[in-house]
Amino acid sequence: MNKILLLVAIAALTFTAASAQSEFRIGFKGGVNFASISGDFTDDYDGRTSFHIGGLVEIPISEKFAIQPELLYSSQGAKSEYDDSFGDSIVIGKEKLKLDYINIPIMAKYYIIDGLSVEAGPQFGVLISAQNEYEVSGFRGDESGDDDVKDLYKTLDISFGFGGSYRLTNGLFFSARYVIGISDVTNEDDFEGDFGPFDIEAFKQRNSVIQLSAGFSF
Repeated sequence: MNKILLLVAIAALTFTAASAQSEFRIGFKGGVNFASISGDFTDDYDGRTSFHIGGLVEIPISEKFAIQPELLYSSQGAKSEYDDSFGDSIVIGKEKLKLDYINIPIMAKYYIIDGLSVEAGPQFGVLISAQNEYEVSGFRGDESGDDDVKDLYKTLDISFGFGGSYRLTNGLFFSARYVIGISDVTNEDDFEGDFGPFDIEAFKQRNSVIQLSAGFSF
């Protein structure tokens, strides 16, 4: 809870600072996520396509530099497919891990030319939902369901993003960003309980997301 309050305070201070500036831009954006999870026990994971949406403020520092804090809802995670043999029977399964975050990227922007910028900076995420959807077909018939797995994942996710953006004179902009996880997203205590006697203190998994966005700022 303290971590969540700290993130909210950071966001509030950042947006308050923005409102005190005489020249800044306010905008909104949305787009597609190509998300995945890397690390231990992720060999069978494939990417998951989803979305992000939210708002932003661009605070000018100089003619070429600006700071751009954002507040985004971002749906991330991964999916996997498998088939296992049990004697003469084969079990086929599909799983989709849905990790939904409220993310606060804080990007430093450098304008190469008018309208075209590159950006990089940290991102702080708060996990608000974690669901594992599954479908299994085998000797016991077909099964499907949706499990709440939020206890298996940490509330705070720290990442680093970099990319670029192009803004038209009418305010419409397009951007591409790659966000790579720095912190481990797994809650090791809960995973250890599920796996019983196995020592998985080194169990690490991290988010990664490619984001393609379109938006408008004024």
